[in-house]
Amino acid sequence: MNESTLSSTNIDIDHAQQQILQLIHNIELVMYGKREVIKLCIVGLLARGHLLIEDIPGIGKTTLAQALARSIDCSFNRIQFTSDMLPSDIVGVSILMPKIQQFEFRAGPIFSSIVLADEINRTPPKTQSALLEAMSEAHVTVDGTTRPLPAPFMVLATQNPIEYEGTYTLPEAQLDRFLLHISIGYPSDEDELRIMRRRNPQHALDSLTPALTGEDILDLQNISDQVHVDDSVARYILAIVKATREHPGIRLGGSPRASMGLYEASQAYALVSGRNYVTPGDVKVMAQPVMAHRIIAKSHGGNRVSSVHEREVVIQEILEAVSVPL
Repeated sequence: MNESTLSSTNIDIDHAQQQILQLIHNIELVMYGKREVIKLCIVGLLARGHLLIEDIPGIGKTTLAQALARSIDCSFNRIQFTSDMLPSDIVGVSILMPKIQQFEFRAGPIFSSIVLADEINRTPPKTQSALLEAMSEAHVTVDGTTRPLPAPFMVLATQNPIEYEGTYTLPEAQLDRFLLHISIGYPSDEDELRIMRRRNPQHALDSLTPALTGEDILDLQNISDQVHVDDSVARYILAIVKATREHPGIRLGGSPRASMGLYEASQAYALVSGRNYVTPGDVKVMAQPVMAHRIIAKSHGGNRVSSVHEREVVIQEILEAVSVPL
């Protein structure tokens, strides 16, 4: 990166940081005490990725997704996934119009900038797969016609890890489409007191006004693309992903999509942190949310599917073993 480019990027970084802080503060009007989680959501948005939010019931997964969507002046749709949902309920359907003897396409809720896929694991794999093309290519194909989705485009999916009855495990191909897998965790005592006094968050959500426009997000995404990644840091990212393919405790390691995801997420995290360059520390922070859901660890409990904790332990072992560039 030459000096003139660096100077130009510095100006953009300063303005970008102001916009990102506006977005964070807006979401915090509803989501108390979860700044790091909010920052991860914004990382996913700036990296043009999708988020899978997994945690116990009642922790605020849907509230977080709605607060992010309402903080941006763009289209938003919520899809409540159920066991009887069909793919056409997501992408839309072509309907024959008798008067003109032609088919007219009725767009489904996927045609929005921010899509909340609530309790995604409550619908069968066939319906879950309707999201694959949209999440990886930002368009959908119905009846042989490919239709683009709006930009920016992001899927925020939620699921509860302890509700096994009436749920379907997300297949590996579906999980790989999510850039980040995050959890929220319990609030602090003080924040939980604020939540108790507030009771229903809906009034706070309804009173939220957008902090940024869709065009602002597109600009921030372009700035994120320009965040500098030194060759040594890029090779560090590759070494981490490659180590997941060779680790004795892993049955399936990260794919090239995982390498690309960790690279782009690290750029976005650096931008959210107010920098125009990626550090090895950025990569370490993003390794868990980017990588843990993409690997299959060898479970010690005899189950086919390894637990989130088992996968995170393996990723941490890899981070401790891979040499950090100076």
